[in-house]
Amino acid sequence: MERNYILSEEVAQRKMLRMAYEIIENNYGETEILIAGIRENGSVIARNICQLLKEISSIQTQMITISLDKKVPKEITLSEAVNPENRTIILVDDVSNSGRTLMYSLKPFLAYYPKKIQVLVLVERTHKIYPVKPDYVGLSVATTLQEHIYVEVSGDRVKGAWLE
Repeated sequence: MERNYILSEEVAQRKMLRMAYEIIENNYGETEILIAGIRENGSVIARNICQLLKEISSIQTQMITISLDKKVPKEITLSEAVNPENRTIILVDDVSNSGRTLMYSLKPFLAYYPKKIQVLVLVERTHKIYPVKPDYVGLSVATTLQEHIYVEVSGDRVKGAWLE
């Protein structure tokens, strides 16, 4: 089957680098940021962002993984215990569609008082049902409700994204 790529590996890498620079600009004065990747593809993107921040800034990053069932997000777990109190958190996922996964992924942090919570997605679709607007977007795409966007990863590399 022919894939209709909307992002190549090279372009995805450039988008992530741009978003890393935006993080630095929007968090001037921060010395540490907690990066929370949503399991599987969001975690791969989060690791890439952490690596880029390490290469281009002095901001220290701590990365954790959020696990949840995206279809029935009743139980949300973190890869390790963290104290998000008075910290900047960046929630990372591959595709923002309805905002549902991102909204539920905030749950573990709501019992605390983070300094701020920001959202980063590689691809944003325009079908919001939940009130989540990403702060950092690699690519914004207008699609029909029937179309789906898939982000392909291999190891710690983002290979691209396609529309189906």
